[in-house]
Amino acid sequence: MGRIEDLEAFIAVAEFGSLTEAARQLERSLQAVSRSLATLEADIGIELIHRTTRHSSLSEAGHAFFLRVKPALSEIQEARREVSERRIEPAGVLRIGAPVLFGPDFLVPVIAAFMQDFPQVEVELQLSDAFTDLAAEGLDLVIRIADLPDSGLQGKRLGALRRVVFGAPSYFARHGRPERPEDLRRHSCLVRTVDTHPGKWTFRVDGKVRSIKVRGRFRSNTMTAIYSAVKAGLGLGYSPLWQIGHLLEAGDVRLVLEEFEPTPVPIHVLWQENRLPPAKTRALVDYLATRLRLDDF
Repeated sequence: MGRIEDLEAFIAVAEFGSLTEAARQLERSLQAVSRSLATLEADIGIELIHRTTRHSSLSEAGHAFFLRVKPALSEIQEARREVSERRIEPAGVLRIGAPVLFGPDFLVPVIAAFMQDFPQVEVELQLSDAFTDLAAEGLDLVIRIADLPDSGLQGKRLGALRRVVFGAPSYFARHGRPERPEDLRRHSCLVRTVDTHPGKWTFRVDGKVRSIKVRGRFRSNTMTAIYSAVKAGLGLGYSPLWQIGHLLEAGDVRLVLEEFEPTPVPIHVLWQENRLPPAKTRALVDYLATRLRLDDF
């Protein structure tokens, strides 16, 4: 098989229908392109391009060869670019999106270590609980905690996060602890009003998903308010475990119904669909995969 340069010349002539235009696109001389094509045909032993003074067209054999060679050449060129890109020190502005509560406590410490290792990188962190459009917001990557639909984005799974029911010791002292999910109907449950299905809490019972409708005297549009209400003994809360880690560590709340927890929610880092993301993006993805600690959540 001929050199990569000979194959590139053949592909260009096939696509542009002219040796002259192929030479211009490849930034080579006409003689160099003509020589590459002749060398390739001599190597294979068959004419690939029919040449006239005004036009060049694929022969039957050339057409079949083109269909097989072009994808392979694209892979080789991609591999070349990737290897070259890996030599480049990550640099520039890296724009990241993440959930409001997750960003400061979990993501920022990893970003801080990343920036120490790569001093040429600047970071802009945008916190939002909405499913941000990366292209519209100009983001390089985003952290999402959810079961993801097909979004046209590339991503890497970083782990999964538990959803739990919790209450204050003072609440349990007065009302007891629920033993099964259906017991929640007899308890005061604190509901976030802006949820898609307010007051519907999901569990796994006997290997099957089961939703329980709950209610209570206190409701709020923010989880921050609900956490304060749970801590004050107003009722039980239901949320991702990582959001209440500080309350557990302080002894302000305790978990219940742990054996009925639903399937953990996956957490991903996502970026624009691109076979070769920039060095800065690729470096942070690798960093998150090895440094983000989610085992206890």
